[in-house]
Amino acid sequence: MHSPDIVQNQTRGTGRILLIACGALAREILALNEANGWDHLHLHCLPANLHHTPDKIVGAVEKMVAERRNDFEDIYVVYADCGTGGLLKAACDRMGVQMVEGPHCYSFFEGNAAFEELGEMTAFYLTDFSVRQFDAFIWKPLGMDRHPDLRDMYFGNYEKMVYQAQTDDPALTELAKKHAERLGLKFERRLTGYGDLETSLAAVR
Repeated sequence: MHSPDIVQNQTRGTGRILLIACGALAREILALNEANGWDHLHLHCLPANLHHTPDKIVGAVEKMVAERRNDFEDIYVVYADCGTGGLLKAACDRMGVQMVEGPHCYSFFEGNAAFEELGEMTAFYLTDFSVRQFDAFIWKPLGMDRHPDLRDMYFGNYEKMVYQAQTDDPALTELAKKHAERLGLKFERRLTGYGDLETSLAAVR
């Protein structure tokens, strides 16, 4: 699934900060910007499906930083490690830009400290985005639309599906339950809100 690039408020000026973000976080970041009046934060999203090829995330972020550095006062990368094995953090340090802390978005939505304490090794996580885009982002890319028998190979070691809800939406909850049933997993819902994503963006100045 390709998320469209989103570029918000591109007029030049001082004090403006560019957020280079995963497309899976677009809706959440725009909601936080609007709710908090963060007019100094300007969003550009890279395709969400880079998560399927995490080796390409670093290059995509580096390219965007190089292209837009002179247009903004500062740049903040709204990715966690996201499967890059520490390479994204190293690249951000090298470029002199900050990024969201944590191994992945499931951790910072839960809250990195809380997620580490839970230590859930047999839980599969969904967010609002992945509940909405389950077929396009998970089911089809894993080939389960063509080979349903792959479900046990991919998910046989999981015990439950945890839906980390950013919003209190009954329709999304029902949809998440159906996804859990398709995967043969127990269902758990947690209303996490935006977690450390909100606190991280609030600190960007």
